[in-house]
This record gives sequence, structure tokens and C-alpha cells, in this order.
Amino acid sequence: MKDKWLKWIVRRWGSDIFQRTQSRLTLVYSGLLMLFLIIFIVIVYALLYFIILNDQEREVEAVVEQEVRLIEEHMNTNKILDTRMLEIQGVIGPSQDQLFNYIMGPNGQLLYGNDIGRGLRPQLLDLLKGWTPKKNELRYDKLRLSKDRFGDRRFPRGYNKPLDQANTQEIRLLAAGKAIMQGNKQVGTLYVGKNISYNYELFNWLLYIFGGLAVLFFGIALYMSHIMSRRAMIPIIQSYTRQREFVADASHELRTPLSVMLSSIDSLEMEQTEETDPFVRKLLVNMKDEVKRMTRLVSDLLLLARSDTPEYILHWEAFDLEPHAQMIVESMKNLSGSKQIDLQMVASGKLEIEGDVERYKQLLIILLDNALKYTPSGGKVTLRLSLNASDINRKLVMVVEDNGIGIAEEEQKQIFLRFYRADKSRSRQMGGHGLGLAIAKSIVDAHHGTIDVSSTLGEGTSFTVTFPAARSS
Repeated sequence: MKDKWLKWIVRRWGSDIFQRTQSRLTLVYSGLLMLFLIIFIVIVYALLYFIILNDQEREVEAVVEQEVRLIEEHMNTNKILDTRMLEIQGVIGPSQDQLFNYIMGPNGQLLYGNDIGRGLRPQLLDLLKGWTPKKNELRYDKLRLSKDRFGDRRFPRGYNKPLDQANTQEIRLLAAGKAIMQGNKQVGTLYVGKNISYNYELFNWLLYIFGGLAVLFFGIALYMSHIMSRRAMIPIIQSYTRQREFVADASHELRTPLSVMLSSIDSLEMEQTEETDPFVRKLLVNMKDEVKRMTRLVSDLLLLARSDTPEYILHWEAFDLEPHAQMIVESMKNLSGSKQIDLQMVASGKLEIEGDVERYKQLLIILLDNALKYTPSGGKVTLRLSLNASDINRKLVMVVEDNGIGIAEEEQKQIFLRFYRADKSRSRQMGGHGLGLAIAKSIVDAHHGTIDVSSTLGEGTSFTVTFPAARSS
């Protein structure tokens, strides 16, 4: 399954520049839409959180203020704090959503207590112990209901769900308190606790709902972004297609007159005698070299133009790369010998792979020619070929190393661009036109491989190419 996903990613992101661009646009568009959605969700969730909890806080504070006021009026009338009479009159007492309603004396003794269940009273009193509430001070705490505390049948008031060892209920409470004054004397403190567990359950459900909406919206945003990016690419593709067709047609048409010119120059060279003017001989040689260079350039342009089309066809077959590579190295011995460069090949036996033989050979020629071109006399160029069988999917690793002039770090990412040359004056002297590495990369991409460069100025350059040994389906 992992290999299938990797192959899909390679086909989607590595096969066509327009597919890669459209995929990036799709991700950018959908990413922006999701960013706005996430910001909206965060703002809405924060507002709801603040509004709901703020409303609960105001309600608890209002209850405390009202009860303290009624208690103080009762004491002004009766001169004593009679909690039983206050409960009969309904000033204090049980409430549907209140966890507890306590009146504590100045010394911390419990003067009045009403809660959801006596099993929780010790825990509640521990929470309130030592707390002297200041003005508008609130407290958030948690409690747990369990069978150990309430037994088999004694459930807290308002909770009908059976409790067992594996089933505990968490209660979130909001508590407020205020001193009860009789004149200038504090006779006690009223504590009121409210159950706000439902509010937190609501917040959790909101998270699930917003999460589900985010996933749904992401799918819609991805689809809409795909449609938008595809429409945005239409004029670009059309313009690029016309340009590519022009280059392909022009290159194809130029090959015929160049072939005629080369044949004519060959005919003129055959007609030369010892009496021919040396200037004419030199002129013919220069003309022939320039026509050959022009022919190579046109052929390279035609190859690149075809490699950009979906119809670009490779002739896939299984073969052993080692003898082909050996033959290419031998054919380049004359060039390396003329420059006194040590050209070597290191191969680990048979290299059974699948691909287009001619394209593999062309890739080797480009990389070796490039290495020989930029390696000074007395240098060394090494071609290393090996099959990496460390995992299920075998890979061919091709490395071309030299100890030449090297490539600056800031230019290493641009050397695969068409017509790019790091040192233009030096490249012209060596006959380059900046298409070799671009063709090499197109061959590597067509075979679903990767090509990387590692170089240090003045020390040398290493090109590492990795191919899947078997054809990617």
C-alpha cells in the first residue's frame, strides 16, 4: 500500500510541470480556505465559551448577592441567624442546578449545609477550607461521583445513572462566596456552588461538530480548489502548448536545411586539392563545426520539446546497463586522454534494470562529457554504478564524480534549467549551450528517478542519479 501511494505521488508531482503547478495551487487555495475556516471556528468557539461561562458567573454572583441580602435583612429583623427559619422561608435551600449551599461560621464551623449528597460533603468542605472569598471572586473545581462514596443505592440528588467501580461521573462546579454581616460584625460566610458540567459537555459537542464541519468543508474546499486551479491553468497550458509546438516544429524544419548544408560542406571538402587556398580550407572547417553545433542544438531542442508532451514515449525493455556503460566509457577515453584525465568506471557486476536503453546511454554521455569538460588536466572522473537491494524495491544508483572546478552553492539549484550556465564565458569557450543537464533531468524524470548534485568550488562535483530498477506502473 505504501509503495502504491509513493508511485501515485511520483506520477502526480514529478511527471508533468502543469500537474505539479495545479497540485500546488490546489493546496494553496484549499489551505487559505481552511485557514479562514479555522480562524472563524476559533473565534466563534471562544465567543460562545466566554458568553456561556460569563452568563453562569453572573448567575452565581446574583444568587449569592440576593441570598446574602435576604439573610442580612432577616438578621436585622430577628437579631439572630436562624438558618432553619431561612430555609422554611425559601431564602436558602436546595436548587435544581446548585451543588451546594453552605453557611460557614467565623471559625470555620458549618452552620447550614445543603448539597446534592452527603457523600460529597467532606470533599466539598475540603475545597472551601481556608477560602476567604474576596469581592467578585469565583472558583472553578472538579468533583468525582463514584460507587465508593455513594454506595449501591445512595445516589446524589438529580443523578439517576447507576454508579459502579468502572463508572464515575465528573462534575465541574463554579463556586462563589460572600461574607454575611450584622452591622460591622461578620457572623458567617455564604458559599454557593453551581453545577456547570452541562456547559462543558456542550463545549465538547461543539468541538466535535466544528471538527466534523471542518473535515466536510476541507473536502469541499479541496474540490473547489481543484476546479479553480484547473481553470486558472487553462490559458497557461494553451500558451505553453503553442510555444512548445512552435519550438518542436521549428526544430524539425531546421534539421533538413542543416543536413543539406552539412552535405554541401562535405562535398566542398572532397573537392579540395593541395592548391586550395588555406583560408578557404579554414573557412570550410569552421562552417562545418558551426553547422554540427547547430545540428546538435536543434536536436536537443527537439528532444526537450517532445519530453514536455504527454505523448513522450520511452521504449521500455529489460537490459543490463553494465556493458553499455563500459562501451561509453571506452568511447570517451580519447577525449579524457587528450586532456590527461583519469576516467574510471566502477560497477558492481550485472545491472539488470528496465528502461529506455538509448536514453540511459544519452544520460551517461551527458554526465561524463560534463565532468570531462570542467575537469582540468591531470584530474580524475569516476563513474560508479550499483544496485541498491536494501529494500523490496531495488534501485539503480548512478554516481559521476570529478575533482574539477566545482559549482557554487547558490547556483546548484539552477544548473538543471534550460540554457543556464554558471560561467557563461567559460561555457562558450568549451562549446556548451546550457541544455545538457536540462536533457539529463528530463530523462531522469521520465524514468521516475531523482538527480542530485553535491559540489564544492575548487574541489569537484558529484552527480547522484537514482532510478527504480523495475518499471513504475
